[in-house]
Amino acid sequence: MLLALAVLPLAGPAVPQSIESKETEAQAVMAQIQELDSNLELVVDAYNNAQVELDAIKAEQKVNAKRLDVAKSNLGAAHSTLEARLVELYKNGSPDLVEILLGSSSLDEILDGIDTASRVSEQDAQILNEVRKFRAEIKARETELANARTKQEEVVAARAAHQAEIESALAQRQQLLSSIKDQIAELEAAERERQARIDAAARARVNAAPAPATTDSPTGAPSSQYGGVVGIAMQYLGTPYVWGGSSPSGFDCSGFTMYVFSRVGVSIPRTVSTQYGVGVAVSRSELQPGDLVFFNGLGHVGIYVGGNQFIHSPHTGDVVKISAMTGYYDSGYVGARRIL
Repeated sequence: MLLALAVLPLAGPAVPQSIESKETEAQAVMAQIQELDSNLELVVDAYNNAQVELDAIKAEQKVNAKRLDVAKSNLGAAHSTLEARLVELYKNGSPDLVEILLGSSSLDEILDGIDTASRVSEQDAQILNEVRKFRAEIKARETELANARTKQEEVVAARAAHQAEIESALAQRQQLLSSIKDQIAELEAAERERQARIDAAARARVNAAPAPATTDSPTGAPSSQYGGVVGIAMQYLGTPYVWGGSSPSGFDCSGFTMYVFSRVGVSIPRTVSTQYGVGVAVSRSELQPGDLVFFNGLGHVGIYVGGNQFIHSPHTGDVVKISAMTGYYDSGYVGARRIL
C-alpha cells in the first residue's frame, strides 16, 4: 500500500503567515490525509480478510481435530479386532499365518502378508480394510492439520503486517493533523454543524418517504426489499469509526453494513470485497434505499439512503454519518449491489 506520504513541516517560519497561506497549507495537509485515509481503507479490508481467513482455518482445525480423534478411536477398535483374529488363527494352527508372523517386521508387512494369503476369509478381508482405512484417515487428518497450522502462521503474519501498517498510518495521520490543529478545530466545528443539518434532512426524508414501489427496475434487478435498513442505520449516526469494528461500540465501513443488515436477519460477508459479491448489481441511476454502494477500488462501502446520499462509517477519526455521492465519492464510485 502507498501509505508513506510526505509530511509537511510541523514548524512554520519565524515570521507570521497570512491567513491565506495558512488556509493553503491546511488544504494541502487535508489532501494528504484524504489520500492516506483512502489507502488505509484498503489495508483495513485486507486485515479484515485475513481475520476472516484465520477464523475459517481455526474452524477447520477444530473439525479436523475431532475427526482425527474419532479415526484414532476407530483404529484402536480395529486393531483390537485384528489382534483377536490373529490369536484365533494362530491357535487354530494356520501355517500361512505362522509364516507371515515370523517373516514380518511391521504391522504393514503383516497386513500385506495376510491380504495376499490364499486363504483369507471375507471376515479377515473386512478387518484388514478397516485397519487400513482408519490408518489412512489418520495420516490424512494429521497432514491437513499440519498444513492448516502452516497456513495459520502465514495468515497471522500477514495480519500482523497489516496491523503494523495501519498503526503506522494512524500515527502519521495524527502527526499531520497536529500540524494544522487550529485550522482543524475550526473545520471540525463547521463540519459538525453541516453534518447535523444533513442528518436531520435525511431523517425527515426517510420518515416522510412512501413505501417503495414493488416494480422491478428496467435492467431486471428486483426491487429493494431492505429499504428499512436505512432507518436502522441512522440509529448509529455519530458512532465512532474503529478499524476492525463491527458493533455499536465502533464500526469500520464493512463492519457497519454487515451489522445493520444483521439487524433485519440478513447475513452478509465481513469485508468490502466479499460484500461486493452478494445480491445483484444495480446501476447508479436505479439506486434504491438499502442498496450497498462501493467506492475506492472496493476499499469502502456504505448504504444508499436516497437523494444521492449514503450512510457509512468513513475512516479513523470520523463517525457514522451521511455523505453526498459527489466530489471524492463521485470520482471513486465503483458500483452497487442490491441484497435479495
